[in-house]
Amino acid sequence: MRLLFIRFSSIGDIVFTTPAIRCAKQQIPGAEIHFLTKTSMKSVTEANPYIDHFHYFDKDLTATIASLKQYKFDYTIDLHNNFRTYRIKKALGVPALTYNKLSFQKMLLTNLHINIMPQRHIADRCLDTLKKLGVVNDGKGMDYFIPTQVKLKANDIPTSHQAGYIAIIIGASFATKKLPVNQLQDLCNLIPYPIILIGGKEDAAEGLAIAAIDPTKIYNACGKFNLPESALLVQQAKTVISHDTGFLYIACAFHKKTVAIWGATSPALQVEPYYAESDLTSNNSSELSNGNTEMYYNAIVPNMTCQPCSNYGTKKCPQGHFGCMRQQDIRVIADKAIQYYIS
Repeated sequence: MRLLFIRFSSIGDIVFTTPAIRCAKQQIPGAEIHFLTKTSMKSVTEANPYIDHFHYFDKDLTATIASLKQYKFDYTIDLHNNFRTYRIKKALGVPALTYNKLSFQKMLLTNLHINIMPQRHIADRCLDTLKKLGVVNDGKGMDYFIPTQVKLKANDIPTSHQAGYIAIIIGASFATKKLPVNQLQDLCNLIPYPIILIGGKEDAAEGLAIAAIDPTKIYNACGKFNLPESALLVQQAKTVISHDTGFLYIACAFHKKTVAIWGATSPALQVEPYYAESDLTSNNSSELSNGNTEMYYNAIVPNMTCQPCSNYGTKKCPQGHFGCMRQQDIRVIADKAIQYYIS
C-alpha cells in the first residue's frame, strides 16, 4: 500500500506526525510511506527511516502535483488540512484521510475562552486519522532523527559543559511565546549548573545579553549551529527548558525531561509535551509523592483567563499586560530544571 503523508510545516507540527508515520509503516503490511513537506523543512524529516520517499514543495504547487501524479497512491493522509492540501487531494483523485484541525473549537478557546476541546493530544489525533487503515498507537511517543553525518566537534561547546548542561531554548516564533530577556537572565542566575542557550540567528543578540551575566556558566549557541546540530545539543542535554517551540517536542522525542514555559499558547490547545508510555513509568522519571512519575512540568501562570489568546502566538499581547509571561514564577522553573538535572 502506497501512502502519501502531507504536513508542510512547522517543526513541532511535523514532529507530532511521527507516531502516525511510524505506526503506519510498522503495522500496515508492505506499506510504502511517502512524505510531502516544504523544502525549508527538509532537515526535520530527511533522516526518518520510516519514510521511503520524500517530496518537497517550494512555491510551485502545480509542479508539485504533476510530480506526485507519477505515483499511484492508494491513500493521501492529509495531516495539514488547508487549501493547498485540498488541491493536492482533488488532483490526485485517490481516497483521502484528513486530520481534524478542530478550527471551530480552537476559535472558541482563543477568542471567547470557551473550552470544548477534546482532551486528546495533537499527536494522538494524527494517529486517529489512520483508524480506517487499522493503525493504532504503539505508545512509543514521537521520533526525531539526526542525520548520521551530523557531529559536534570536541571544541564546539566549552569544556566546562561537556560533563553535562541544561539547554534553554530562548527563541520562539512569536514574541508572546517568549520570556523577556530580564526574566531569562534571572532564570540563569538561579541555576547553578552549566547552561547552553539554543536558538537561531535571530536570537543571537538576546543570547549575548543573557550569557553576559555569567559567560563561564552560560554558553550562547544561538545562531552558531544549524537545526540538526542544535537538535544534537538538545539530545546531549541533561534536561531542557523551552518555550512552546519545535525544540520542546524534539526534546520529548529524545526522552528528555522538560520544563515547558507557556505564554500566548497553552496546554489547553492539546500541545503539551508528549512522551512514550515507557518514559512516564520508568525509573528515569522523577518520582512524585503520589507514586506517579514525572517527565515534564508546564510552567503556566494560574488564573490567567485570557490565555490562550492565539493558536500560534502574536507579536504583542492583545491585552497589553503580557501577564502570562511577566508573572511566571522563575524560581519554580529553575527548581524544576534543577530537580530534573540531578535526578
